Amino acid sequence: TEAADRSGAPDRGVRGRLLVRRVRHAWQMRFLFRLFLLLLVVGLIIQVVPYGRDHENPKTVQEIEWNTPETRALASNACMDCHSNLTAWPWYTSIAPISWLTTRDVEEGRAELNFSEWQLPQEADLEEVVEVIREQEMPPLQYRAIHSEARLTDAERQQLERGLVASWAKDPPGR
Repeated sequence: TEAADRSGAPDRGVRGRLLVRRVRHAWQMRFLFRLFLLLLVVGLIIQVVPYGRDHENPKTVQEIEWNTPETRALASNACMDCHSNLTAWPWYTSIAPISWLTTRDVEEGRAELNFSEWQLPQEADLEEVVEVIREQEMPPLQYRAIHSEARLTDAERQQLERGLVASWAKDPPGR
């Protein structure tokens, strides 16, 4: 044919092109299957790592004296899973690597500000706390994505800010 004469290669025709597609598709499927098996094996192996499985909440020693129950409710919904000893640990927080990320977030949150150990000086000061709430840095995006109750409206955020300022003034940390 003319196509074979110009390129120097024989024309494979429709049947040849279909065979090439099937081979390419089979190779892609084998690759995806092997990738899935590799991810499954790695996922099972990392479950052996013990970090992130101890979900014991320390005893609440002295909680901040909240100015109103509404402020406590807002803080409970948006802050206290990481910033208190009252952390709720859903089932998925026992599966690595989610368990590692959650445990790290809670440990860092409690070290910075812990509403359940108010008798101790807190790493964060009131201005920092108000600023991260105002700038919507807290609660973090990954937390808000799975916890709808932590998605505060502008009015709720302002109410939480005012309530924290009043509570902090009424009962400063470390007393």
